[in-house]
Amino acid sequence: MALLPCIVKEPELPANASVIWLHGLGADGNDFAPIVPELKLPRELAVRFVFPHAPSIPITINNGYVMPAWYDITALDIERKVDSAQLIDSAEKVRLLIDREVDAGIPSERIVLAGFSQGGAVAYQTALTHMLPLAGLLCLSTYFATKDTITANSANKAIPIKICHGTLDPMVPVAQGKVAQQRLSDMGYTVEYSEFPMEHAVCPEEIAEISAWLQKVLS
Repeated sequence: MALLPCIVKEPELPANASVIWLHGLGADGNDFAPIVPELKLPRELAVRFVFPHAPSIPITINNGYVMPAWYDITALDIERKVDSAQLIDSAEKVRLLIDREVDAGIPSERIVLAGFSQGGAVAYQTALTHMLPLAGLLCLSTYFATKDTITANSANKAIPIKICHGTLDPMVPVAQGKVAQQRLSDMGYTVEYSEFPMEHAVCPEEIAEISAWLQKVLS
């Protein structure tokens, strides 16, 4: 399986931690690359940011239009009908990026997986099934697509999880963030959950909270 193409943002000092950040439907790795300076992380934290590009595939809900996506979405009901096989395949491709970071000298315990919208659904699947402990899981304006089918790996039973969601989100209703929080709690995970008065986006207050959370889990 070939590695996904990525945008990589290196820190000033030699990297000793990594954040792999997955974009949403129709975007690419450029979507969140500008957030790195906005996070204002301490120089000594030395975090490498990796922003992969999803492949372009036909999307059923968009009349088969080909666009960057981690998996197909076949219906936009509250639960969202998704191509689970494609989602799991994307998770395996992200796992290869985790392996690459480990091979480059970053311990798995210093790797955070982050995802926005569709990328967040892949992040849930990847992090909770990963066979080595990770530093954290950051899920933004997303939903837990595989909540009823996932077989979690005990290696990440104590992974720090942060969920952020906009209360005005017309694309992924805030109820989906709450469903994910409840399902994770039922599975025994400890979850930090935050809401912001925004749509399907990120806001300055959220970025500040993400920065503080990253500094906490990578300190």
